[in-house]
Amino acid sequence: MKDQTITFAAICQVAYQVQQVSRSGHITDEEFRVLLQSIIETSPDNTLAVYGGKLSNIKKGLELLIQHLGSDKETSSASKQKDPEFTRYIISLINLERRLAKQPKQLNALGERINATERQLAHYPITSETLIASFASIYSDIISPLGNKIQVTGEPSILKQNVNQYKIRALLLAGIRAAVLWRQTGGKRRHILFSRKKIVDTAKALLNRI
Repeated sequence: MKDQTITFAAICQVAYQVQQVSRSGHITDEEFRVLLQSIIETSPDNTLAVYGGKLSNIKKGLELLIQHLGSDKETSSASKQKDPEFTRYIISLINLERRLAKQPKQLNALGERINATERQLAHYPITSETLIASFASIYSDIISPLGNKIQVTGEPSILKQNVNQYKIRALLLAGIRAAVLWRQTGGKRRHILFSRKKIVDTAKALLNRI
């Protein structure tokens, strides 16, 4: 349950950052680095290692998980309002990952492209425009054609800029990575409905350790 909660929090964190970029064009290098690094962490020692081994790196995701899955009594009055766009991003990522899991050729291609991008790290920082564009093209070439494209809404003037489009696609690729991990740790869509309290309680316990 701990690993499932960590990975679901990571999906929440991706959805939140997609909203931030689509509305303001802003994400800090540190926030971006944590999520991009997760894409290339393909042989981690444990689940948290994918996110730098620190719970603080997914703190926002844990808070969002509690806000959106918790009962009204468990969330502050300021955050009682559930966000349907945020929920749509999460469900879309989980559904896309399920499609990917059923396509071995696409999975192999994804692994090869990620390995090729990882080699670029010898020459560029992970949050450089070059690496962001590489991650974005992986998403466009391999994930988007799976169907049911994720419709990102936000500020039109911001969404028109290539740099922001690349950032959003790179973030969505990190979301697919988190969804893969969620499934690998036993996460299932029905758990979101029927194990909400257990997930929320685990998220609170993890937050208390930060």
